[in-house]
Amino acid sequence: MPLRILPSKQEEWTQNAQETELSGSGAKEAACNRSGTLMDKLRVILRVGFSFPVMLAAWNVLAVVLLAERNLPDVDIWWHLRNAQYLFSRHQLPNIDTYTFTVAGQPWMNHEWLGEIPYYLAWRAFGLEGVEILMLLLLEAIFLGVLLLCYQRSRHIKASVLACWLAVLWATANFAPRTILFGYAYLVILLAILERFRSKGRAPLWALPLLFCLWVNTHGSWSLGIIVLGILLASGVVDGEWGKLKASRWSPRQLRQLLVAFAASCAALFVNPYGYRLVTYPLDMAFRQPLVVAMLQEWRTVDFHGPRGKVVLVVLAGLFCSALATRYQWRLSDLLLVLFGFYMGLSYERFLFLAGIIVAPVLAEMLYFVPPYRPEIDKRWLNAAIITAILAILVYQFPGHAQLERQVAEHYPAEVLPYLESHELSGNMLNFYDWGGYLGWKDPELKLFVDSRVDIFERAGVLDDYAQVQTLAAPMRLLDKYQIRYVLFPTEQPLTYLLKRDPNWSVIFSGPISTLLERLGPLSFGERAQKINREE
Repeated sequence: MPLRILPSKQEEWTQNAQETELSGSGAKEAACNRSGTLMDKLRVILRVGFSFPVMLAAWNVLAVVLLAERNLPDVDIWWHLRNAQYLFSRHQLPNIDTYTFTVAGQPWMNHEWLGEIPYYLAWRAFGLEGVEILMLLLLEAIFLGVLLLCYQRSRHIKASVLACWLAVLWATANFAPRTILFGYAYLVILLAILERFRSKGRAPLWALPLLFCLWVNTHGSWSLGIIVLGILLASGVVDGEWGKLKASRWSPRQLRQLLVAFAASCAALFVNPYGYRLVTYPLDMAFRQPLVVAMLQEWRTVDFHGPRGKVVLVVLAGLFCSALATRYQWRLSDLLLVLFGFYMGLSYERFLFLAGIIVAPVLAEMLYFVPPYRPEIDKRWLNAAIITAILAILVYQFPGHAQLERQVAEHYPAEVLPYLESHELSGNMLNFYDWGGYLGWKDPELKLFVDSRVDIFERAGVLDDYAQVQTLAAPMRLLDKYQIRYVLFPTEQPLTYLLKRDPNWSVIFSGPISTLLERLGPLSFGERAQKINREE
């Protein structure tokens, strides 16, 4: 057998030491490489995070917060919270009215039940601050989505930011803790999917039925989404160019995919607790609730004398001049969507938010003449200083609990609540429309005359009667009709002024915001009320 020379112990130790040194140096080199990679990633993050586009977007974030921070006291948020509380405590949706004495027991459908749950959970977790945070997060998410939509279309970050700023100014009518904010977030998602499908020929259309299933249970604005989807589908059935207008026909495969997605989305609308009644609710709102348009400011046409109306007018003029003076060629789908957005926004001020979301991407594409972003001249230290200052302002400006309570007390009769808790009201009370939800949320045992759930009160005729009382058309007759013993109205309202000077009424509480009046003497007008009801 061959002779084998075994290594000595010293040689083994030397070899082991060399291997250990080599492995150690390899580990050190790998660690250095990892450190270098991490540092490189950190530099890239800082370079992008403190870039000029991010600084512009930070200004957009600040603008949204400053415009929305004092809009917490929305008239609807209180009964939204109460409805969600009812759902969580009883594990069922309300099907009849239990909040008022005027329409007590009448059928009522809570068509925004899913959108109420996040606000209620935010309130349970953090109180009014939670509601404020959720509202701001929703608004920021919507306009970040609009900014991405603009950039998706234009590939021009400066033009995208400018278009997004205009959308923010238009949308301020709905800067409040409302369930419609979820609807606008869904609209942004819908437009992003459709734009990807239009530009790349493929997109997750399978998500649209799920989106509309959530949307129909959240807010009635789902109908606007169906119209947007229908416009995009219909605009692709023709092909051609007509001057500055062009259209491209869908391929058979694309058309088939869109038709399937549209049909599945329509079917998904019926996945809700109320069946077809929830699906037909927008039609009921449009054709059977005319007093809503007549009474509520947000349902009126745009006031071109106000700042929001002037911004709309400037954009309209800019689009018109651009169509005449530039070689910009409109897509048929863009033209139809912009016309739809302007029709809704100019007809009803609340839908300027919708118009802003739809118009902004087209506007960003038309602002091609804006100088492009040049990364090589970016001053990141200056951007970093500005972004840090904006973050400091956001933290400093965010209202605390005491500030939010003061906001509420400026708009609602918080001052009268201790009196109502210590004095039992033995009779029906006429309350101010804007205060109904707040009073019911603060004192669930108090039976109200009206709150801002306009649908049930309009169908019962109560809303029309309330309008006549508030405008002094026939106040005493209607106070008799509903056997009103107490009236809680703003101190400066004409009805308050009238009743203060009526010897049959006495002021039992008065504050800077509210006045509570009581009818003197026993309720002896029952026969008169019955006679009034028979005459009607």
